[in-house]
Amino acid sequence: MGVVGLSVRRTLYARRGADGGWTLVELLVVLSIILILASLAMLQHRNSITLAKEAALRSNLFIMREAIDQYYADKGKYPESLGTLVTERYLRSIPKDPITDSPDTWQTTQADTEPGMLSTQAGIYNVKSGSPDTALDGSRYADW
Repeated sequence: MGVVGLSVRRTLYARRGADGGWTLVELLVVLSIILILASLAMLQHRNSITLAKEAALRSNLFIMREAIDQYYADKGKYPESLGTLVTERYLRSIPKDPITDSPDTWQTTQADTEPGMLSTQAGIYNVKSGSPDTALDGSRYADW
């Protein structure tokens, strides 16, 4: 080892002191970097949970709308409620709205009564989420 290398090592040891510990500034810098990285990770984790709930909502809406369409194709009329789709075995059960975490918050849209129909109730032709919240893309869940 050369003379220059030895003098650099001695200078580092002299600066750090005999115990070779960390200075307060170095600890604060390291802790602040760790806190910034942890906050970024928490934000990403929260967004991934919301994205998963939104994907489940889209899937549940697609499945229920397909069941309503299939019911209409088979029976020639719309179902009176979502419960009708379950009793007629078009759905195994009414799925939970992943945003509200309840199967009872779905909002249904009534179909217009067709002229010449004997039934006074036309049934439901669409279903939407009952959540008043806003999605990550800025749209309302109730508008999906």
